[in-house]
Amino acid sequence: MNPDLLAPLDLAFWNIESEQHPMHLGALGVFTAHSPTAGAHAADLLAARAAAVPGLRMRIRDVWQPLGPRPLAFGGATREAAPHFDPLDHVRLHAPTDDFQAVAGRLMERSLQRGRPPWEAHVLPGADGASFAVLFKFHHALADGLRALTLAAAVLDPMDLPAPRPRPAEPARGLLPDVRKLPGLVRGALSDVGRALDIGASVAVSTLAARPVPALTAPAVGGTRRTAGVVIDLDDVHRVRKTVGGTVNDVLIAVVAGALRRWLDERGDGSEGVTPRALIPVSRRRPRTAQPQGNRLSGYLMRLPVDDPDPLRRLETVRAAMDRNKDAGPNRGAGAVALLADHVPALGHRLGGPLVGQAARLWFDILVTSVPLPSLGLKLGGNPVTAVFPYAPLARGQSLAVAVSTYRGQVHYGLVADGEAVPDLDRLAAALTAEVETLITACDP
Repeated sequence: MNPDLLAPLDLAFWNIESEQHPMHLGALGVFTAHSPTAGAHAADLLAARAAAVPGLRMRIRDVWQPLGPRPLAFGGATREAAPHFDPLDHVRLHAPTDDFQAVAGRLMERSLQRGRPPWEAHVLPGADGASFAVLFKFHHALADGLRALTLAAAVLDPMDLPAPRPRPAEPARGLLPDVRKLPGLVRGALSDVGRALDIGASVAVSTLAARPVPALTAPAVGGTRRTAGVVIDLDDVHRVRKTVGGTVNDVLIAVVAGALRRWLDERGDGSEGVTPRALIPVSRRRPRTAQPQGNRLSGYLMRLPVDDPDPLRRLETVRAAMDRNKDAGPNRGAGAVALLADHVPALGHRLGGPLVGQAARLWFDILVTSVPLPSLGLKLGGNPVTAVFPYAPLARGQSLAVAVSTYRGQVHYGLVADGEAVPDLDRLAAALTAEVETLITACDP
């Protein structure tokens, strides 16, 4: 397989990583075990199947010389097949535990080894023998959420899914553009410049209006991680949505806002005047279409109405903000700053990566992301998945990230926090459950 030059956004994720702030995604799948040895059998299956998945053999290699007609690749990186790939280096069977989340937190704080394919699968047998969990970790430079789901699904039991539509083949490119296309290329370049200026101005405005939220700020030197998972009934979410309006995602974001308010008040920090900036990632992948590897992301930026005491008004504020973002589209506004990566040469990403990582705290206060899952039942070795908790990476200076997925009638919130800044993550998890009940009560006539 020929080397594939990393796209600018992939390269950005590769270069902003530090030992204390690893840039990997995670997902903790909890399975019902048909036997006490189901976990060990699952580890064997994962290792055997991983060897046959080309995407899991890919490593990322730094590039320090021009690549043919692509001199701007200098200082970049390629995604290429590892010359020596042993799945046993990536699949680990751990000792039995009665707390999957506690183990997942410790594993999430460990960086992936950069010299080999940047992913891992950790199998955690349950102490009761009736369940086990698998924690998947994928570096963000290797995959975004949807791509990571595809890679993980490749090592689970086969599912009857429709084949993706193939992407049309791109014509071979010469060193110079076709002169007949120059007017269109010029218009496209000018449009890109205008979009970049718009995004930059929006980021500047959002930064100037920012007010620090101490509870969402992590120490400069951290690195410890805690994780927590919350399960709520999707029917309850639909009940609120049908009563108030909006989308399921609007309700789930409003639940986060209400939970943050409850959590801040309970820990004594207070919620008055608190409106943290939430980054809502938006996938730019086309549904059911085979897409290239790596990230295809933009985002929306919005202020969470944590300071509003009325739960229904909080939901209406979230709904209105999301509607405004959708009307503007994912290519405009401060949330689309990821698109600026396309305007930075490879060497710029390498040299400026650490600075960008430190600046993330100035851009947004909390990440709230959604990871769609297939409605079909997932299994490994015939053992069914009962819950999937997605985990997002923490940027430098940020103490909390929230990821959410829906699976077979349930919503799963996956929380990742800086262990020093948020020692009471379990209280925030409880606040999420309580906020759903608050919304339901508010919707009752």
